[in-house]
Amino acid sequence: MISRIDLRGSLPDDLRDVLPRAELDVEAALDKVRPICEDVRHRGAAAVRELTARFDGVELKSTRVPVEELGRALAGLDPAVRAALEESIRRARLVHRDQRRVDTTTQVVLGGTVTERWVPVDRVGLYVPGGRAVYPSSVVMNVVPAQEAGVPSLAVTSPAQKEFGGLPHPTILAACALLGVDEVYAVGGAQAVAMFAYGTEECPPATMVTGPGNIWVAAAKRLLKGRIGIDSEAGPTEIAILADETADPVHVAADLISQAEHDVIAASVLVTTSVELADAVEKELPGQVAATRHSERVTEALSGRQSGIVLVSTLDDGLRVVDAYAAEHLEIQTSDASEVAARVRNAGAIFVGAYSPVSLGDYMAGSNHVLPTGGCACHSSGLSVQTFLRGIHVVDYTREALAGAAPHVCVLADAEDLPAHGAAIRARFDWGIPS
Repeated sequence: MISRIDLRGSLPDDLRDVLPRAELDVEAALDKVRPICEDVRHRGAAAVRELTARFDGVELKSTRVPVEELGRALAGLDPAVRAALEESIRRARLVHRDQRRVDTTTQVVLGGTVTERWVPVDRVGLYVPGGRAVYPSSVVMNVVPAQEAGVPSLAVTSPAQKEFGGLPHPTILAACALLGVDEVYAVGGAQAVAMFAYGTEECPPATMVTGPGNIWVAAAKRLLKGRIGIDSEAGPTEIAILADETADPVHVAADLISQAEHDVIAASVLVTTSVELADAVEKELPGQVAATRHSERVTEALSGRQSGIVLVSTLDDGLRVVDAYAAEHLEIQTSDASEVAARVRNAGAIFVGAYSPVSLGDYMAGSNHVLPTGGCACHSSGLSVQTFLRGIHVVDYTREALAGAAPHVCVLADAEDLPAHGAAIRARFDWGIPS
């Protein structure tokens, strides 16, 4: 069901090239999303409605969801699901509220200060995927950090669903209502990103778009990121587990399966020093897969080239492997999990020990589950309050403070052959402007 890669002994220099990884050719999708985005740019809401009819089989009178539908969805929400969502929101707010940065002022010289102000973006469009599953948790993960950042205007969009009368899934709508979001659109795919980028008669343009989606959403983000800010180009979900002989194979197998049920191209990777654990996990997988609801999807994901068991000689080698892989989700299931986790440099989120599975982070840890994929965790972070903030430097110098800096400014301006820079300084003093 799942392949093995034996890296015991000396590790290759090109680790990223030998590790299993889901393939996502965003570049190839650009040519297909470009006409979609241009159509929305030129024809606005009419284009969005026609594209929704073509791709989702839904005829929309308006792309915006009526506010009363949000209240109706919340009223019909299962009380247990409502309670779970409310607790998820509460925990997410605790974590994200502590991420809010404060303005700082530094006195560089007497009379000269630089203040860094943190200002939220003006408006964000938050994308919540549809497709194989319903993701009210993604509403929470997108909306909470934007709200805690103080974004004054935000809108949620999620694909129209034929079985729900052309509306997004009612649990999505209910989650929006719980969070106080009343601007919701029944639009998915590349046309949703274009709608936020260019605006339509029904949806004002946004400054930024965030949230995971399929390859068409990722391609539209890449295409339009000069027009609109983006968080990332999300690819297929992935889990890596670094484990030694102390790990429970039942836990490891269950966690690999939990990510594999997202999509047939989801990646599940075990990195271990223990052949015995690898054998036990392989033995455990078939029974657990057979018992899960989406067994066909899970089987395809686990048997794909993006998943596998990687054998290493030592935990140090294992750390090198997982740092090279830079997983979206990384579990550490070793005898000294906290110490090992502290040595990890590249991961979207790290889950420490047997009782911190990725599933906890998806819903209830308080952390954010919108995370970098495809190895991007080596240079990018997950969604947070910081995503929606911009740092603005405010420079405030007196005449005396500028006079102290002036000779240095003029010297550096001349060194760069930019004499007008120096002249702009001299104009403020008795030195005059050189002819």
